[in-house]
Amino acid sequence: MNEKIISVEMMRKSDAYTIANFVPSKELMYRAANGVYESYKEWTGKRIAIVVGGGNNGGDGYALAGILAKNGIKSTMIRVSEKMSEDGKYYCDIAEELSVEIISFSDESDLKEYDVIVDCILGTGFTGEVRGTARNAIEAINESDAYVISVDINSGMNGDTGEASLAVRSDLTVSIGYLKTGLVTEAAKEYIGKLVNVDIGIVLAEE
Repeated sequence: MNEKIISVEMMRKSDAYTIANFVPSKELMYRAANGVYESYKEWTGKRIAIVVGGGNNGGDGYALAGILAKNGIKSTMIRVSEKMSEDGKYYCDIAEELSVEIISFSDESDLKEYDVIVDCILGTGFTGEVRGTARNAIEAINESDAYVISVDINSGMNGDTGEASLAVRSDLTVSIGYLKTGLVTEAAKEYIGKLVNVDIGIVLAEE
């Protein structure tokens, strides 16, 4: 595991610095998704849901769906928001071309039919109270019996403190780039089963 632990702000700056100087953002998103794919070895034969929000965390989910499809593994994308980032739209289009099922989350959505749920709702920049559809989706994930994988951070958790009024409870959290300070706090232990970090080539910005 990459041992360096950084703040959410330093991660944001380093992400931007890397994209501006070294690696295109779409490539970083693909590396993140592929890192999640490689961090779990039991995709085959499972009923998989990837629950996505409207930001780049959701984009990682769309990219993961494409990677799964290319490896002959079916998944269902469940959208919590109709919004998506530019890179997210790029990977959503690829997933659609590969015939990935994409549906919208509703208050009636029951996630108990899935064996594996990938949480790509809210990223490290989230702070405050989870509201609306995202809140309902997090509650539905927590009520399922699925193996839960959170991408980069458990949705609803503060990336700097690890605290949350409501957050996804994961079996596995796959941190992207560098561990954020919140992931290794006492508060975060309540929500995270196993924690791994995936190096995607982020170059740290200067302090």
